[in-house]
Amino acid sequence: MATNVNDVIKRLGPVQRKKVEARAAQLIAEELTLRDVRKARKLTQKKIAKSLRIGQEGVSKIEKRSDLLISTLRSYVEAVGGRLSLVAEFPDREPVALSGFFETTSSTKHGKHSARSHA
Repeated sequence: MATNVNDVIKRLGPVQRKKVEARAAQLIAEELTLRDVRKARKLTQKKIAKSLRIGQEGVSKIEKRSDLLISTLRSYVEAVGGRLSLVAEFPDREPVALSGFFETTSSTKHGKHSARSHA
């Protein structure tokens, strides 16, 4: 007979169950949408739009998209007061911080292409 997660949790003692529930809540909290991040920082779309020099509707579009240029994501994260870093995770080694995705505007004008990726 197959056992699902709920069955396993029901068999745990109260202390273990609370630990599992707390960890689950922590994992859920770690995954926020851009909109959630903005709201958690108590910022409006209008304020972000001003910082990004775009219209409020542009911020709304960014928050709804699931496919962004890294440069767009970086600008948004910076506008809400953060710093974007990219980390690749592999099953057989420690996570690796990726670099080279955040070229300056001047380097793109001298023949280098800006890194485009889907985030």
